[in-house]
Amino acid sequence: MRLAILEDDSVQNETLTEWLRQAGHDVHSFVDPREFIRVAGRESFDLCLIDWMLPEISGTDVLNWLRQDRANDTPVIFVTARDAEEDIVTALSSGADDYIIKPLRRYELVSRIEAVMRRARPLAQEQVIDVPPYFFDITAKRVTVAGEQIELTDKEFDLSMFLFRNLGRLISRGHMLEAVWGRNPNLATRTVDTHISRVRSKLGLRPENGFRLTPTYNYGYRLERLVDDDVE
Repeated sequence: MRLAILEDDSVQNETLTEWLRQAGHDVHSFVDPREFIRVAGRESFDLCLIDWMLPEISGTDVLNWLRQDRANDTPVIFVTARDAEEDIVTALSSGADDYIIKPLRRYELVSRIEAVMRRARPLAQEQVIDVPPYFFDITAKRVTVAGEQIELTDKEFDLSMFLFRNLGRLISRGHMLEAVWGRNPNLATRTVDTHISRVRSKLGLRPENGFRLTPTYNYGYRLERLVDDDVE
């Protein structure tokens, strides 16, 4: 998963980053809330860990920016030393998905992240994705459209699977690059655009098949499942 950490304590930040990278995640860490906001305005993440007590801008203000200004439903876990019941209620009612009180425990943190993601993105854990007319067998790396098998390269399959696991979400090109190709500074974002074009064509991601894959300028793509009114 692609995770963002917003924690102004550099030692704590480094510790969390190391724990989560060892757990197999791609981690982007921030100590300055303004920098987080700048990056989060043009990049997507699977989950954000946000400290409550931050310089100049509070964690709740950052959360409100995500939820209200950006209409961003990325799961958020608050990480803070504040343990009063009213603080927990405030965080959760503002849109946080979980609340962890410091000091943090490594394996509990990893488990909490996994639990939040199971609730928020259930398709991300499935080995079979069945959204007619599309059927993905993740283990066999096989996809069919209306029962007909479609030949995809490994990267095309991985990108297709990533899109369907994030159905309805606006995903940045950088997020796709990391998820499908890994962190490779030599790859340009046009790699994503080229593969998106091939996937759209091969899978027939068109309104007549009930889906639409649309670009957002200077950001990325969203795969949407259409209802009957949308198709008309």
